[in-house]
Amino acid sequence: MAYLDKIRTRYHKCGKRAKKAILDEFCRVCGYSRKHAINLLNKPDSGSDTPRRKRGSSYDPIADIARRIWESAGYPWSLRLKEILRLWLPAIRKRFKLSANDEQLLLSVSPRTLDRLLSPHKRRLKRRLYGRTKPGTLLKHNIPVRTDFWDVNGPGYLELDTVSHSGPNACGDFIYTLNVTDIFTGWVESRAVMGKGEQGIRAALEEILAALPFQAKAIDSDNGGEFINHHLWRYCFANGLEFTRSRPYKKDDNAHIEQKNWTHVRKLIGWDRYDSETARTLMNRLYKEPLRLWMNLFQPSVKLVKAERRGSRLLRKYDKPQTPLDRLAAHDKKLAEALTALRAKLDPFELGEKVSALLDDIYKTANRKPVLSKAAKAENDLLEEALRIVRRKLEAEGGLETEKEISHRRLRYDSYLA
Repeated sequence: MAYLDKIRTRYHKCGKRAKKAILDEFCRVCGYSRKHAINLLNKPDSGSDTPRRKRGSSYDPIADIARRIWESAGYPWSLRLKEILRLWLPAIRKRFKLSANDEQLLLSVSPRTLDRLLSPHKRRLKRRLYGRTKPGTLLKHNIPVRTDFWDVNGPGYLELDTVSHSGPNACGDFIYTLNVTDIFTGWVESRAVMGKGEQGIRAALEEILAALPFQAKAIDSDNGGEFINHHLWRYCFANGLEFTRSRPYKKDDNAHIEQKNWTHVRKLIGWDRYDSETARTLMNRLYKEPLRLWMNLFQPSVKLVKAERRGSRLLRKYDKPQTPLDRLAAHDKKLAEALTALRAKLDPFELGEKVSALLDDIYKTANRKPVLSKAAKAENDLLEEALRIVRRKLEAEGGLETEKEISHRRLRYDSYLA
């Protein structure tokens, strides 16, 4: 130990060449590996009570600000968060009163550093998504299958899908979200519909197409009966829309909309059951204004440029993160002119708060009671009628065991249902 302290003092005082010689000598005398010897020589002396000062991060002053922006933006990954820090800078200045140094740090921080700053706060949620799609059987010979990806150079080519809000039981009527995304810009529009009726889905799609800031040219769906029907086919034919469908059981054919189903619907609404008109009204209020503006004007996304296979690894290359509005503006400034002016007037933090407030109201309308199938409901109605007859008979006879008998029967049936 005394030899180590002596050589450590020499090691810290000399230059680079002398350090190499001392390190060689130390390894030769003690038989240590070079890395272990370096670790020992870099530790404080054995007689010193003060530990070596740990190096602090130069980005610590903005760690809390970055965390709060990350939470307000809906927990985006670091590459998107880097672009959000630039895009939201006017609103960030108003909300956080940044100093010049803090602002410079925010703009210069790398995605890897953001990952390190946010790592203590990240939590992973793993939920399984159960689909409710039943294949349509009509018109399949009239609606062609799209076997390749659209090589688009402008907006108007749409993928669409429905997201079920049935909870753990798909009995009865409940709400679906019709989700539509544009492949070129990433623009997303959504509407809540009660059930998957053909006319209801078509009416919701008409409303979505009217709300798009560009002209729709083609739509592509899965093979669900809510899409493969005469109502939607006639509408597309009358309006000059190309209508194609994906291959059965090939979700990769609709990769764009499948990803938006998670980020724009499932991640926000969750897996509870919603089956009331109140819930549908609140969902449409969310979809039509705050969420639409927040996601399309202020939330950047990345697009896959190419995927390259190297051995067992698939290397993906993405373009620069951009909002759907920025991609639309780069393609046609006139189409995006009004929305760009609107974005300059809006505060993304206030929009995020409106989204959170509406989501809280939607969560209150969730139906968390057990939903019975038609057979179980019919059996339950028969039992209730039998119990009413028993109650009237025992009350007429003046029986003392009326309530006990009825509650016992009720308990037995509830345990049977469970």
